[in-house]
Amino acid sequence: MCALPADGARLRHIHRYDGDMTWQKWSVVPVWALSLIGAVIVGVFETPELRVTWLAIVLAACVILTFVIQLIIHRKEGFVARATASMVGALAIVAAATAIFAVI
Repeated sequence: MCALPADGARLRHIHRYDGDMTWQKWSVVPVWALSLIGAVIVGVFETPELRVTWLAIVLAACVILTFVIQLIIHRKEGFVARATASMVGALAIVAAATAIFAVI
C-alpha cells in the first residue's frame, strides 16, 4: 500500500527492478569460454571412447563456475536469467562439440 503525502499525490515505489543488468551479462562469458576451451581440449587430447565422459565433466565444471560467479556478484536481481544464460550457453557449446565429435 502506498502512503499518501499531504498534497494527495501517490508516492512511487523507488526501488523497483528495471531489468538493467548490462554489466552482469558479462558474468556468462567466462562460463561459455570454459565450455569452449574445455571442449577443444577434450577433442584434441582425449581418445574418442572417453570424450563423452570428459565433456560431461566440462559441463559440470561450467555449472560450478556459474554458481561461483553468481556468488561473487552477490545480487539477487536477475540471478535466474544470468544462471540460465550461463548454463544453457555452456550446454549448447558442449552439445555442439558432442555432435562434431560423433561425426569425426
